Amino acid sequence: MSGSSFGTHFKITTWGESHGMGVGAVIDGCPAGLALCEADIQAYLNRRKPGQSKFSTPRKEDDAVQIQSGIFEGRTTGTPISMAVYNKNQRSADYSEIASYYRPGHADYTFDCKYGFRDYRGGGRSSARETIGRVAAGAVAAKLLETAGIGFLSYVRSIGPVEISPEHFDADEIGRNPLYMPDAKAAAKAQEYLQDCMKAQNSSGGIVECIITGVPAGIGEPVFDKLDAQLAKAVFSIGAVKGFEIGDGFDAARATGQENNDAFYYNENGVLCKKTNHAGGILGGISDGSDILLRAAFKPTPSISAVQETVNKNGENITVRVKGRHDPVIVPRAAVVVEAMAALTLADLMLADMGARAGSFADFYRR
Repeated sequence: MSGSSFGTHFKITTWGESHGMGVGAVIDGCPAGLALCEADIQAYLNRRKPGQSKFSTPRKEDDAVQIQSGIFEGRTTGTPISMAVYNKNQRSADYSEIASYYRPGHADYTFDCKYGFRDYRGGGRSSARETIGRVAAGAVAAKLLETAGIGFLSYVRSIGPVEISPEHFDADEIGRNPLYMPDAKAAAKAQEYLQDCMKAQNSSGGIVECIITGVPAGIGEPVFDKLDAQLAKAVFSIGAVKGFEIGDGFDAARATGQENNDAFYYNENGVLCKKTNHAGGILGGISDGSDILLRAAFKPTPSISAVQETVNKNGENITVRVKGRHDPVIVPRAAVVVEAMAALTLADLMLADMGARAGSFADFYRR
């Protein structure tokens, strides 16, 4: 299977299966000298681990990370960083009957078409548990970006029909409710909506929003490797993502040029700024120095307890109730995954940008 690596200069490879020995990632290209420990990575993993509330899968996993290489005396050595999280609470027997049929909304059928074989225990590589490697690697990328003054704020913008209100936005509220919504009233309404979904043996989708601050102007390549194109690829590689937006996104298609253009001005310190940010911090595929705003739309969890129609390998039409432990909504746990992929994208492009000017080359080596 190809396609398990991401990035060029800051390159990661994720490995492992949902019901195998474990999952993890290898980072190749992280600069030497970055202060890093397992606690830095664990803080990110704790945001996506299961069993945190009644709105996530009851599978109990510590998701404790082990750094196996690339660190000496608390700093990166410049050599590959290998990280592992071992599975401890698999219940593969829950999935034994899935081998004979295709679950609606899952990759069972397409994996069989491509490989003629699949790991039916929780979906194998197509399981959401694969994102552990992404989050672990993204935590390292975020730590590197932090040294350049770049920060992230990721949260749930909507669940089903319930959306946060700009008037009630409170970043401190994100960690206070199990849905990671920065609006207490919306979070309460969303919990009621999810309770109804669960009673109906159903699930819900939603939208994650991510704000990236401190990104300097000039990051991104102007043709095929545009910053927004690379972010889109990164976020779309997350299994359940079905939509992606930068800035005003699809709303820009309903606007006029006067409404959508961001006027430039110089502030009192002589710094070039924009009066608005409809572009979401990216112009011509290159960062413009303002906040980068992106959104990812996640489909409802396809594993639901309600009766669904499907087929089996004997060529029969059947009905099934999917067994196992599943999230009624994956969006709250997915916010940190979106953040991780955005961090990986930026780290890779910023390392590439160091070679964009001859002067930068001369400055680095004239020491």
